[in-house]
Amino acid sequence: MKVVDIAAEIHRELASPSSLSIPAIAYWVRNNIGQLNNLINTSFFINSTTLEIEETNTDVNGTTTTTEIGIDEGGILKKLYIIHYYDLKIRANVVNLESDSIVSVSDDASSVTKVNRNQITFALTQLKKQEYFELTKLVHGYQRNNSGPIQIVGDDTEAGPSSTKYNTEFNRKW
Repeated sequence: MKVVDIAAEIHRELASPSSLSIPAIAYWVRNNIGQLNNLINTSFFINSTTLEIEETNTDVNGTTTTTEIGIDEGGILKKLYIIHYYDLKIRANVVNLESDSIVSVSDDASSVTKVNRNQITFALTQLKKQEYFELTKLVHGYQRNNSGPIQIVGDDTEAGPSSTKYNTEFNRKW
């Protein structure tokens, strides 16, 4: 999966805000690979020639292969950016709590409507919590799907003697 594709998907999922551009998102994605590596215990890096996210794996035989970031890892990166985006929105809203924003003014009935920034901050915080909850589910699912057994005990490659009802031998060497 290309970095530009991840950035474009993030931009679309955030409803294409005019204050945000795809290159800015791609820059953030490239600079936060370490955060992804820490979350899912991987070793992704930025290829210096292509500026794409890659990982080098070594087989049991010693063969090294370089693979591009996958869809699952890209999904986790997208959630990380969305959490970052809502965090920026919350900070901007908290900074602007001092200024009053007037939404509408009526002349005949003399009414003024102001934005309740506390409710906006609360709503943004709830969105950020929901995204963080989804991120933790994605990370746990990724770790569960990509984990293998650490050790397999026993030698089940040799056929054991046939067992009777009362005399049972196993095919393990003690």
